[in-house]
Amino acid sequence: MKDKLTPSNLVLISIVCGLLMITALFAGCTQSTNTAAVATTVPTEAATAMPTPVATTTTAIPTTMATTATPVPTYTPSNSNLVAFTAASLTGASGTIGSSFTAAYPGTTVSFDLDGTQALKTQVENGAYADVFISASNSYTNTLTKEGYFVPNSVKTLTTNYVIVILPESNPANIQSLADLAKPGVKIAMEAKTVPAGTATIAVLNNLANDTYSQSWMNQTLGNVVTYETSEPAVATKVALGEVDAGFVYQSTATAAPSGTYQSITIPKKDNYLQTYTIGILNGSQNKAAAGWFEQYMLSSAGQNILTQYGFIAP
Repeated sequence: MKDKLTPSNLVLISIVCGLLMITALFAGCTQSTNTAAVATTVPTEAATAMPTPVATTTTAIPTTMATTATPVPTYTPSNSNLVAFTAASLTGASGTIGSSFTAAYPGTTVSFDLDGTQALKTQVENGAYADVFISASNSYTNTLTKEGYFVPNSVKTLTTNYVIVILPESNPANIQSLADLAKPGVKIAMEAKTVPAGTATIAVLNNLANDTYSQSWMNQTLGNVVTYETSEPAVATKVALGEVDAGFVYQSTATAAPSGTYQSITIPKKDNYLQTYTIGILNGSQNKAAAGWFEQYMLSSAGQNILTQYGFIAP
């Protein structure tokens, strides 16, 4: 016999159903809240994690580029203006050379791009335009010759140069001889080993250590080097400003400087290094006739006299 639904039973059923609905409602709300919490937590963590690799990549790229970047080509071909990529140690003589050449060949001027030979070589290899190349080291000229950058048989020996030590005129470290370069506290500037003058200086130091002083003297002298520059004139500038007590440069730099700029200490020829400069006409020149005139002028007595005037030595 089936039970009858009495009013009291209906009330009880209604209460139970209501409680079940309320329970389900709370469960649904709790689930939505937790889902939202997860949804907001994940992107927050991602947002804090992403900038780290981006920042690392951004800082790493310029560092790498800075060590390999070379100057953008500056010059363009011209029938009236020669571009001469020239070793920086000819800076003092370049003005006189330019004006004298123009006087000898009216209507033709020379623009000198003066830098360390190693930098000029890289510019040529990267496509920079130049008509003539003047190197302070045979090694760079030989490399460019093998790579096919010169007009055949155009590379000639131009001049030579010896290494000396220069001091500020006031000589604050009281350096009186080459032996004093090893004294504690002396600050020395020299060129990096990739710079021709740097290669020459290392050879000189080795010769002096073997013939006159000692390996200990050389080590102490090198220990006093506080800066390695990318060009020879940069070393001279450090000395002139009194930022260092001594610097290794070519004798032409001291000769070209105004009187009273430096004191100098010569290095005996038996221990010195005679740097050989070369000149050549570049294959990419679009004004080879004028480039030939300039090379001939530099090799002539007129050009050689100017170089001698500025402390260079005829080959």
